[in-house]
Amino acid sequence: MQKLTLPQPGADATAASDALLQLIAQEIGAQSGWISFARYMELALYARHYGYYTGGAAKLGSAGDFTTAPEISDLFGAALATFAAAVLPQTAAQIMEFGAGTGKLAADLLTELHRRGSAPERYYIVELSGELRSRQELRLKDFPEVVWLDAMPASFSGLVLGNEVLDAMPVQLIKKTTTGWNEVGVGWQDDALVWAERALTDLTLLLQIPGANDLPTGYLTEVHPIARGFMNSVAHMIRQSGSGLVLWIDYGFPAQEYYLHQRDCGTLMCHYRHHAHAEPFYRPGLQDITAHVDFSAISRAGLAAGLELLCYTSQAGFLINAGIAEILLRCSPEDPLAYLPRANALQKLISPAEMGELFKVLIMGIDVALPDSMLQMNRNFRLMDE
Repeated sequence: MQKLTLPQPGADATAASDALLQLIAQEIGAQSGWISFARYMELALYARHYGYYTGGAAKLGSAGDFTTAPEISDLFGAALATFAAAVLPQTAAQIMEFGAGTGKLAADLLTELHRRGSAPERYYIVELSGELRSRQELRLKDFPEVVWLDAMPASFSGLVLGNEVLDAMPVQLIKKTTTGWNEVGVGWQDDALVWAERALTDLTLLLQIPGANDLPTGYLTEVHPIARGFMNSVAHMIRQSGSGLVLWIDYGFPAQEYYLHQRDCGTLMCHYRHHAHAEPFYRPGLQDITAHVDFSAISRAGLAAGLELLCYTSQAGFLINAGIAEILLRCSPEDPLAYLPRANALQKLISPAEMGELFKVLIMGIDVALPDSMLQMNRNFRLMDE
């Protein structure tokens, strides 16, 4: 493993990471010396008490490891609220957010919906992180419509929302070899985590990859069965109610762009105190581990479960269509001290060189029509295999 130059964790954080490392080592031993990378990623992120999202460390903002769009500006949540106000009357007028972070998006969205007189009857939050739920409860104490859930219900009519949720779901790693495809997992050797390969047994995973047989030897990439299964569950939840939609915002690509020959090391990335690197074995439990989303695979899972593909576009396209520029103009350009910071934040959210093109928006649903403005810059065709 390449030596990393990163900020050193404190004694308590180091002890927690060491405890998680021993837990992982024990599981590897119990599984005959090998676990899938998906299982390793699940433990590193979600193991009780010690996982990145289930432990007590700050995740977001200047004190955390990365910054999300809602943390950049309330314009993001206000634009989402504009979209929500247009579609909620076609449903039971509820919102369900997965992975609500610090609660900033929920607060901004609800503030704007109240301003418009379009507040939902309920705003459900499904959150796995105890630390983040505590921050959400504090931030959202003045919104009585907010209810926390430990798991998704069997049926839901309304808007399901997830900002940077799919990228945090465990992925499996696979590698093309001279004799076929291997699954790249995790072993334990000389008191350290090591990469370990074995023949891929579930060849249906290759169906996610267009032209898999044509990829070069040594090609390493991710597949996303857990995210696809999650999408299937959300779709069935919406279908049980007869009306509703789901909106995912995340970084990723359609399959034809995800599995390019040039992207031969995959998209796996780690975030630790605003440092991005590609070493997932570094201090498990103290860093985020993510992979880009294959939006073709997610959309196919939704279609198979009975949802319609309503819109796939860039974050910039979605925010512009939702009227984010008009929301900015509520602040007068003649007041530069107030206007310029918001204008700069808007630029970060929509610029192709920043978040505007890297992040995509996928909307799927049943018995819900999108506003005509939302169909501009629609890229549904990019999700289809050529």
